[in-house]
Amino acid sequence: METRIGVVGIVIQDRIEMAPRVNEILSAHADIIVGRMGIPYREKNICVISLIVDGTTDAVGSLTGKLGVLPGVEVRSCLAGRK
Repeated sequence: METRIGVVGIVIQDRIEMAPRVNEILSAHADIIVGRMGIPYREKNICVISLIVDGTTDAVGSLTGKLGVLPGVEVRSCLAGRK
């Protein structure tokens, strides 16, 4: 199957409680994650994570879908167009 490169942005509202669950999901999808940057914003008790992904649309959809159902977690993705 064809893979696509993209960016996934994640905002975690309660980083203390939700970060471990998010990390568990990210670890399960490590095969499509090329790079990751996480910034804790302690003053607001949130965390912002940006991912560079390379995977099929199904694989990226699985990752974002699992993250998106977590309470207090917002997810947006953008995949590059096909060649």
